[in-house]
Amino acid sequence: MSLNIAFMGTPEFSVPTLDTLIKNKFNIVKVYTQPPKKSKRGQKINPSPVEEYCKTNKISFKNPLTLNSTEEFESFRDLNINLAVVVAYGQIIPTNYLKIVKFGFINVHASLLPRWRGAAPIQRAIMNEDKKIGISIMKIEEKLDSGPVLTTKEFELDQNATHGDIEKKISIEGANLLVQNLKSIEAGEANFTNQDHSQATYAKKIDKQETKIHWKIDAKKVLAHIHGLSPSPGAWFEFEGERFKILRAKIFSENGKPGYVLDENLTIGCGSNSIQILELQRQGKSKQTTKEFLLGKKISKGSIII
Repeated sequence: MSLNIAFMGTPEFSVPTLDTLIKNKFNIVKVYTQPPKKSKRGQKINPSPVEEYCKTNKISFKNPLTLNSTEEFESFRDLNINLAVVVAYGQIIPTNYLKIVKFGFINVHASLLPRWRGAAPIQRAIMNEDKKIGISIMKIEEKLDSGPVLTTKEFELDQNATHGDIEKKISIEGANLLVQNLKSIEAGEANFTNQDHSQATYAKKIDKQETKIHWKIDAKKVLAHIHGLSPSPGAWFEFEGERFKILRAKIFSENGKPGYVLDENLTIGCGSNSIQILELQRQGKSKQTTKEFLLGKKISKGSIII
């Protein structure tokens, strides 16, 4: 039996898996993605990266507001698919969908399950200063990210890498890992292992209230906070009534008062040690290196940032 696949995904993280499936000649019957969103500034409509990919490559797609309607369920059922691949779709798959697909709904999840179930696994792993990160190929069940795992791949977590850096790497690795295992699924030889639910941790969605930088904590924790939230939504500080996002930084051993600028290169004191800002972004502006930034905005040694 050949695989007839429905693909469900929305952000940039989802695109490499869809692209890899297409390039490996898998039969993608239909793609599901989230509806376009209005931009914060103005009323521009922004299709999801997956929708953009489908339009560019002439792939049939749908972007329903919800899967929870009789009409939408019947439309899905009539596709006669035997496998669904889900990569950061952004909607909970209803139970009645899970019951009608022969090989199930296979999810590419960016963590080493059962660790970091939920919406923000890479960000939470970085912010928690984890030593390792990874990808899991698992089967979707009713409870969040609780289904049995087919395979995982583990990586060392570099403290100098941002969420954006790691997400790009993980998205490509996850796509390749999925394709490597689809033949065993199709042959009915896939060996799924139940998770140890007692070891589960949860990666809740990032709240805007936790994005402000607190300089009184250790520099390693400050760096993890910055890199875990970079590039979006971004960890930020205030100076002279203006908000600035830090996108990349590094640890310095120099000590100084928390929140004080220690030199002319934007090294900032923390609870212990310090961090030097490497890339940052003013509100409404493009990202800049510290050197570029300081040509236009002076934050001198001895200044206090909050």
